[in-house]
Amino acid sequence: NQFSLAQNYPNPFNPTTTISYALPVQSHVTLKVFNVLGQAVSMLVNGIEDPGMHSVRFDGSGVPSGVYFYRLQAGSYSATKMLMIVK
Repeated sequence: NQFSLAQNYPNPFNPTTTISYALPVQSHVTLKVFNVLGQAVSMLVNGIEDPGMHSVRFDGSGVPSGVYFYRLQAGSYSATKMLMIVK
């Protein structure tokens, strides 16, 4: 029962991938995707979520191929992982 952010699957991907995370307590959650310049390209989650396992699909068809980062912020927890879009 702890916060966690899993590696997206599949990775690399085209055009969609799944990002999973776990919450031990109800939290305000934001999950964003950023390009290598640190610019947000997608807001996947922004709201209060209940404890448990959660997953969200990211559709990368609107962004170019390359390396991106996704960051989960929930309460005081923050984690970032890398994903790759190959078209």
